[in-house]
Amino acid sequence: MTYAITQTCCNDATCVAVCPVNCIHPTPQERAFGSTEMLYVDPRSCIDCGACADACPVDAVFPVDALPAGQREYAAINAAYFAGQEPEPVVTGPNFHRWSAPSFERGLPSDFAPIRVAVVGTGPAGMYAAEDLLLHTNAEVTLVDRLPVAGGLVRYGVAPDHPATKKVGEAFARFHTHPRVRMHLGVEIGKDITAAELAAHHDAVIYAVGASTDRRVGIPGEDLPGSISATSFVAWYNAHPEVAADAVDLSAERVVVAGNGNVALDVARILVADPAALAGTDIADHALAALRASKVREVVLLGRRGPEHAAYTGSELLALKHLPGVDLLVDDHDPRTGATVDGAAPDAKAALLRGLARERVDWSRPPAAGRRIVFRFHSAPLRVLGDDAVRAVRVTGDGGETEIPAGTLLRAVGYRGLPVAGLPFDEATGTVPHRGGRVTGLPGTYVVGWIKRGPSGGIGANRACAAETVGTLLEDAVAGALPTPESAPKAFQRLVRSRGRHVVDARGLAAIDRAELARGRAGGRPRVKFGTVPELVAAARHGRWRPSA
Repeated sequence: MTYAITQTCCNDATCVAVCPVNCIHPTPQERAFGSTEMLYVDPRSCIDCGACADACPVDAVFPVDALPAGQREYAAINAAYFAGQEPEPVVTGPNFHRWSAPSFERGLPSDFAPIRVAVVGTGPAGMYAAEDLLLHTNAEVTLVDRLPVAGGLVRYGVAPDHPATKKVGEAFARFHTHPRVRMHLGVEIGKDITAAELAAHHDAVIYAVGASTDRRVGIPGEDLPGSISATSFVAWYNAHPEVAADAVDLSAERVVVAGNGNVALDVARILVADPAALAGTDIADHALAALRASKVREVVLLGRRGPEHAAYTGSELLALKHLPGVDLLVDDHDPRTGATVDGAAPDAKAALLRGLARERVDWSRPPAAGRRIVFRFHSAPLRVLGDDAVRAVRVTGDGGETEIPAGTLLRAVGYRGLPVAGLPFDEATGTVPHRGGRVTGLPGTYVVGWIKRGPSGGIGANRACAAETVGTLLEDAVAGALPTPESAPKAFQRLVRSRGRHVVDARGLAAIDRAELARGRAGGRPRVKFGTVPELVAAARHGRWRPSA
């Protein structure tokens, strides 16, 4: 029996490090690493030891014989990745396969003095950087976040029906109470304290603030009520405290989504999923109530280009095909779509659309009975129509422009970083200018994650990104290029407390966790998140939650 990696693979390569026979590829040393949608287990060399399954932070690795029904095809997907590849030559000796030469990319002197590093942002990028520093150096780490709760993208960006992906947060949480960590949540750089003040209390500062806003589509009517960014919609169903509970209206039968990346598939799936199934997740209470009352029966995914260029990953599309009670349809308005799907190679992304119903949709008619998701390729939004709210979306098509009646437009065309007060910013890319993570013109200041490289790559991509930034920081530390802190470690804590009335530390974060779990148990759910800053702060202070009478 062999193992297979499945849909929730986060690509952080933890499994590669523990595999004793080098059967998981691509490895971080291989050219394809970072460009493939997931990692793969070679069934020819897997020895069924299970080390990869034990190490995986998102429960993506299973024995082939134990794959759930909806994931059995991943056995063939893993094997297909290695089809046509020559097996490694047989070697004699104590090892099962050829090992590359030892490589030591970092070296710290034996007398390396402890450094104080602040990490701004507690999402995956920031926590991978903190983990690297805590495991491989004697650094003291200060975790800062503008929200009064940790988690970032894991808490507020991962869809609630992907609980395995959220488990990576458990791996990060073990560092929240590390003896060399100090946590200050609810502190915003540029508002509560300045970047200069933060830098003055630390040897180095790493900014991991992500890309927190959406890219604009750039069409007339984009700001009409009912036109919502996918960023806001995802935050809404994940109980983000900065998005109001009533921010989304689901009273129309059809929703148009501009974009066809993984976020577009996420929002489409949530809109048509059975609310009874979502009730077993940590979806926001207000979102669950709205979805139970929702009139949405059809979601239209617009892709500017053809299916061969779709931005979603194959694994996310495969998951969509197994969504109970939901039909998938390809709008056959453009002959190029069907020709591409039918002519695609078996391992091509477009081939995954084979077997789906295809028809030229008559948009003048109301949505068909039941729930369905329609893929419309070679079609771009031109204008949002409506007087006081969204009424329809005018789009391109093979036969000319078409109006698709809809009550909501969700804009899922990408994320974008925002300027950080006190740091340089590149408006064209939405990132902070840097070299290897070192911020241009600011000694001791570094970036990691989407604010460093732009909104590309999933959770696991941040591990390699963080390794590069931390490596650059340590090079500067060894070279004596880091500024010297101007005050003692506890001075920063006093400064933060003097500026912010609602600062949450590690003990308060643990209290929030206990209270949310208690809310979940009371409702038969895994967790019910607090959706406002006052609720989060109150839970952090009181350490408990009591159901209302």
